[in-house]
Amino acid sequence: MLPLQRNMEKKRILVVDDEQDLCDILLFNLQIMGFQAEAAYSAEEALGKIMTPKKERGEGTPSPEPYDLMLLDVMMPGMSGFELAAKLKADEQTRHIPIIFLTAKDTEDDLLQGFSLGADDYVKKPFSIREVIARVNVVINRNAPHADLKEENLRHEGLVIDDASKTTTVDGTSVALTRTEFELLRLLMKERGKVFSRRQLLDLIWPSNVVVIERTVDVNIARLRKKLGRYAACLVSRTGFGYSFEPTDELK
Repeated sequence: MLPLQRNMEKKRILVVDDEQDLCDILLFNLQIMGFQAEAAYSAEEALGKIMTPKKERGEGTPSPEPYDLMLLDVMMPGMSGFELAAKLKADEQTRHIPIIFLTAKDTEDDLLQGFSLGADDYVKKPFSIREVIARVNVVINRNAPHADLKEENLRHEGLVIDDASKTTTVDGTSVALTRTEFELLRLLMKERGKVFSRRQLLDLIWPSNVVVIERTVDVNIARLRKKLGRYAACLVSRTGFGYSFEPTDELK
C-alpha cells in the first residue's frame, strides 16, 4: 500500500486531460492520498486556472494559490500539453511548477521534447494509478525544501546562483532556468572542476524511478549554454567522460 502524504499543508495538483473519466479516476485517488487535486479538460482551461487575469491591464498573473504539480496530457484538442508547458516554462513566475506528462507519445523524440521543456517525469499511457501516485510522490518530495540542504549563493564572476530564491543572474540580468537546468548548473558550479559522467548526472538530478536516456543530459546542457551567454564556455564537455564547470579566462 502506498504511503499517505503527511504534509501539514495539502499539496495542490492540477490534472489536465481531455478525458473526463480519466481525470475523475486520478482526482479520486489523489484526494484519497491526501492531495488537493482538481481538473482542467483542456490546456486553455488549465492556463485560465493557473493565471488569474489582471482586469486593469489585461495581463495574466499566477493564481494566489499556486499549484505544486501538474499532471499534463500531451495530445489534446486546441493547445497541446507541450505548448502549455512551453508557455509556463517561459514565464519566470510559473516555470518552477513541476510537470509530469501523461501520454501515449513515448518515442525517443517525444521523451527528449518533453524533458527539453523542463518536464520532471514522463508516464506512458495506459498506466496504473499506483505508478502515477508513486511518481507524484517522488516529484513532490524532490521539489520540497529540505532542512538538511544548506542554501548558498554560488558565483563565478557575473554568473550567480541564489539558492534561497532559486534564481540565476548573468551579469546582473535574470535568466529563466527550468528546475532541471537550475539543479544541473548548481551541481556543476558547486563541484567546479569535477567531471561528471552523463549517468552520474542522471542519477543525481533526475528522479531515481524515471527512465531517461543519456542524450537528455546533452539536451539540457545545450539549453543551458544558450542561456548563459559568455559563461557558456565554462560548461566543458570532456569527450568520453562527461561534463564539468571550469572557470575560464577567455570570457572578455
